[in-house]
Amino acid sequence: MIIPPMSETSQLRLHDWGVIRAQGADAASFLHSQLTQDFALLDRDHARLAGFCTAKGRLLATMVGWRGGDEEILLALPAETLPATLKRLSMFVLRAKCKLTDASADFAVYGLLGTAPAEAWALLRDGDAVQVALPGTGRALRMQPAAAPAPAGAELTAEAWAAAEAEAGIAWVRGATVEAFVPQMINFEVLGGVNFKKGCYPGQEVVARSQYRGTLKRRLQLFETDSTAAIGQEIFHSADPEQPAGIVAGAGTRDGRTFIAAEIKLAALEGGSLHLGSAGGATLQPRALPYEIPPQE
Repeated sequence: MIIPPMSETSQLRLHDWGVIRAQGADAASFLHSQLTQDFALLDRDHARLAGFCTAKGRLLATMVGWRGGDEEILLALPAETLPATLKRLSMFVLRAKCKLTDASADFAVYGLLGTAPAEAWALLRDGDAVQVALPGTGRALRMQPAAAPAPAGAELTAEAWAAAEAEAGIAWVRGATVEAFVPQMINFEVLGGVNFKKGCYPGQEVVARSQYRGTLKRRLQLFETDSTAAIGQEIFHSADPEQPAGIVAGAGTRDGRTFIAAEIKLAALEGGSLHLGSAGGATLQPRALPYEIPPQE
């Protein structure tokens, strides 16, 4: 498939993203055994949203994976989690025919707004570049050779991109949130990041138990406020000023408004008010997510 013209697209070079290369005959099967997604059946026209968990089901990293060349899988992820992810994954390679390397220097990662509508995680190829449709209207990640010119379109600000990410109800694990979430706490399975039919991977039992036993008490929710917010910042409920009710997982400001994707205790949504940083901090106004969260069985 060829990427359509992007005359009205705006773009931002995501310098805070990197790429891991998995190369070898066992690259797909190895990642299939380590990540929350199915990589064994990954085709060339789709990408995979995936997480890498601890044995306790806590997310160490979140990423987007796609097929590159022959016997090659590439993983794009926030650069602050890349070194530890690469090191930990490498510990489990053992006899698998798979070589893991940091390929960040080979790629430029861009965030795009205003792209043609497409199903989330659909992948379009444009020579040596790939473009992955993200959740949310007209959003995409583009990975291209580092020396290639920037894609067409006006340049976005980092804050505008971050705001669009939050509004789409998607949050990536960053340095401040490593091991903070089981995948469902950031709606990862709703966004297509968990395959419950695949075989075992680190943390699989915990993730499955959270899904099928109705034990999940925290979820990613969308808020708006007139104050700036930082990833990892705690959120407090008006009735419980001592105990945090949640944590900021993603945030960005556009047109004077800050949009926050926050992992929150579900009980804290039933009354009172939520505040940023302390019970006396900026008030958070709930906003509807752009997708539906299925009820727990």
